[in-house]
Amino acid sequence: MSNRWQAVLKTAAFLKPYKSSMGFSLLALFLTAGITLSIGQGIRLLVDRGFATQSPELLAQYVLIFLMLVVLLAIGTFTRYYWVTWLGERVIADIRRKVFAHLIDLHPGFFETNRSLEIQSRLTADMTLLQSVVGSSISVALRNLIMLIGGVILLFITNVKLTIIVMLSIPLVIIPILLFGRRVRLLSRQSQDKVATVGAYVGEMLGQIKTVQAYNHQAVDKIHFNQYVEDAFLIARQRTLQRAWLIAVVIVLVFGAIGVMLWIGGMDVIEDKISGGELAAFIFYSIIVGSAAGSVSEVLGDLQRAAGAAERTMELLEEPCQIYSPANPCQLPVVTGNIVFQQICFAYPSRPEIQVINDFSLTVRLGETLALVGLSGAGKSTLFDLLLRFYDIQSGSIKLEGIDIRDLDLSDLRRSFALVSQNPALFHGSIEQNLRYAHPNATNAEIEAATKAAFIHDFILSLPQGYQTNLGDTGLGLSGGQKQRLAIARAILVDAPILLLDEATSALDSQSESWVQQAITRLSADRTTLVIAHRLSTVVTADRIALIHHGHLEALGTHAELMKSSDLYARLAMSRFQTSG
Repeated sequence: MSNRWQAVLKTAAFLKPYKSSMGFSLLALFLTAGITLSIGQGIRLLVDRGFATQSPELLAQYVLIFLMLVVLLAIGTFTRYYWVTWLGERVIADIRRKVFAHLIDLHPGFFETNRSLEIQSRLTADMTLLQSVVGSSISVALRNLIMLIGGVILLFITNVKLTIIVMLSIPLVIIPILLFGRRVRLLSRQSQDKVATVGAYVGEMLGQIKTVQAYNHQAVDKIHFNQYVEDAFLIARQRTLQRAWLIAVVIVLVFGAIGVMLWIGGMDVIEDKISGGELAAFIFYSIIVGSAAGSVSEVLGDLQRAAGAAERTMELLEEPCQIYSPANPCQLPVVTGNIVFQQICFAYPSRPEIQVINDFSLTVRLGETLALVGLSGAGKSTLFDLLLRFYDIQSGSIKLEGIDIRDLDLSDLRRSFALVSQNPALFHGSIEQNLRYAHPNATNAEIEAATKAAFIHDFILSLPQGYQTNLGDTGLGLSGGQKQRLAIARAILVDAPILLLDEATSALDSQSESWVQQAITRLSADRTTLVIAHRLSTVVTADRIALIHHGHLEALGTHAELMKSSDLYARLAMSRFQTSG
């Protein structure tokens, strides 16, 4: 079985919890199909016993029966539509939830090789397509399949000779479905990929709109976007053309056969071989069979597109997470901040040939502030990634309180750290919501104390809505220093035993730096702090400084010691450390 249809079966497994809803849907489906097919017999009786007998009483009786069938059909259609649509919405909500839950636990390395905006497209465009299929197309396909089978049976019951004429057209219908179906399926997958690329490009450009406009790159981006849109359009046009040919050929063949049948049947009525009611019923069933065959062929195109969407969705769900908690994690004792890097080596999965960290060993002392310095690309931020197990090292060990971090539960490990990155991560929502991200159950007093410690409280109160002020995406509208101080306040609120500060004061002016430096000094008093520093003021106040060069520990000591013992550090201190904002 192909991967695509395996994906379809896995998607169908999400229907299992809703067997009762499926039962209601199928019951209504069979009811409406049965009533529709019964209308043909009603037409036969209406013509033969109503019109032909010229009896007003019989005519009224059969018209009343016909109207009752119509009412039952309306009730059944309402029931079928509601439950099938509900089922589609419910299942897609479950799939979305499961995919997101899986994605948010995946290791960051996955997102190095997969564009997050394209993944976002899968959660929106592909899910919309799946919803329309589960909540509509499958029901339409099943209903028309029942109508097709039931119609053929009733055709044989009504008139065998005329039915044989109709049946001769069925192989002619199946052949184009097989020929065009494969082409439609391949083009559907390509179309979905192209649409995902369009969505990813839009998201990327709008997310970096200031950079786009600062470099006057709009004209170039418009050209690129137009090309992506045209590529998607060309594939969609090919897919549409194939589906249109499929539908047109089916209609010509099926209704052409009905036309031949009408001529032969009309001759039989003239010769009194069959009644007018039989011919009317036969015409009705022929139309039912023809339209059902056409609808099934059309829905097959939707199902093939949905199969592509299911395959892409299952690819996400089946993506293995390379970073996970062990089956039997070690119990983490009270964390005091003892960290040991022992001969670790690491290369990013996307660049396995480049050794970012090479035979690195370092012991971080309890309660000390250790500054990590070095040229750009030396591996400083990578050490933070490894400590938090965003990636696993290829050799060596990293120990926290004497336990290899790979033997710890991920939640316990990461709960031991408070991270402030160089580019603060702020989310769409209020300032309070962003602060509570670190500690959802924090009291208002705790939040206020944290913002005061980060020297951001007064600024927040100066805003019209205070702590309820909504931030734009990624904190749009705040200065770099304001974002950094909010991130520091959030880290303070975590109250973790180990602080990881990745150039936490790099975006601050001299005044803000002074405030935040004081806050960090107070905060670090009873904690182990690792700080990646580019400012001299940060470096000189550290208990020790680790000079990292090409993933190696080049030198270790205080500022004064390294100025004397390391030429590289001295040059770095003179040329690269910032002394002002």
